Amino acid sequence: MEASELQQIYDDAVFRALEARTLGELRVVESETLGKRSPLSALHQRLGSLAPDERRDAGRTLNETRARIEGIFARRLGELEVEERRRQLNDERLDLTEVLRGPERGHLHLVTQTRDALEDVFVGMGFGVAEGPEVETDWYNFEALNIPPAHPARSLWDTLYLKWGEPESTLLRTHTSPVQIRVMQSQGPPIYSVMPGRCYRQETSDARHLAVFHQIEGLVVDHGITFGHLAGTIEAFTNAYFGAKIHSRLRPSYYPFTEPSADFEVGCIFCDGAGCRVCSHTGWIELGGCGMVHPNVFGAVGIDAEEWTGFAFGFGIDRLAMIRHDFDDLRYLLTNDVRFLRQF
Repeated sequence: MEASELQQIYDDAVFRALEARTLGELRVVESETLGKRSPLSALHQRLGSLAPDERRDAGRTLNETRARIEGIFARRLGELEVEERRRQLNDERLDLTEVLRGPERGHLHLVTQTRDALEDVFVGMGFGVAEGPEVETDWYNFEALNIPPAHPARSLWDTLYLKWGEPESTLLRTHTSPVQIRVMQSQGPPIYSVMPGRCYRQETSDARHLAVFHQIEGLVVDHGITFGHLAGTIEAFTNAYFGAKIHSRLRPSYYPFTEPSADFEVGCIFCDGAGCRVCSHTGWIELGGCGMVHPNVFGAVGIDAEEWTGFAFGFGIDRLAMIRHDFDDLRYLLTNDVRFLRQF
């Protein structure tokens, strides 16, 4: 048994122990260096072929070498356990640095952004912006709009009445049309105004309906206003908001406060009228209702229907945001899920 042979085994063990980077690698090296099939075990088996004196000296040297190698592995094991623990703590630590920073700056809600954009479009077309109370009387919300008590059209609005005053005399407005009445009361024609705001109806929330929603309505009253002016205004709005390639069309409908009345649709902004799932493959998306102001509405606010004519229109801001940004459930606007809201 040569001393150089033992030194080579020791040097190789030291080198491989230092090269090991994980506890698993170190255990493999340790098994190959000190295990039953290791070079040291093979040398130990050769001791029986030596003379007694040589066997004693060789055995002592062999045991000393083994002890030195085991010491090397023990020290390296301690070093790797410290490194492993440090890595584990780093992987599992909680990042609390955010509490040291100020709050992230928020931004306007998507509905507010859409409302502001719509107001900008109509202001650019020469309209003013008017607002009114969300708690209204029955007269402003229905009667002044040619919807007297017991009129069958009242079933179109699932009204939320308040316990204030006479029964069913005070309510949460079901549309922003009462603001039109207030505008006509507060100023005489000519009138060019839009009325954005929050509305309420007793509806079960689903993908297309909310109990609390937002509308924007428009009112024009002037000399010689015709249905053609209405159609032109809707088309001008469509081009300004959706782009010059998107156009509008009107279909006959019924509303008690306008006559004649129509629903207006815009060409699908996603397929350019070719047909897709958003527009139910029709090429058109219904946006809202419109029509010429009914003479009875003018009569309620003291405007002479023989001298003045006008038109009104309205549509949902929430639904317009859904169409513009292609999401499929209005309830996303109310859930306060920042993953959704941060997209806009």
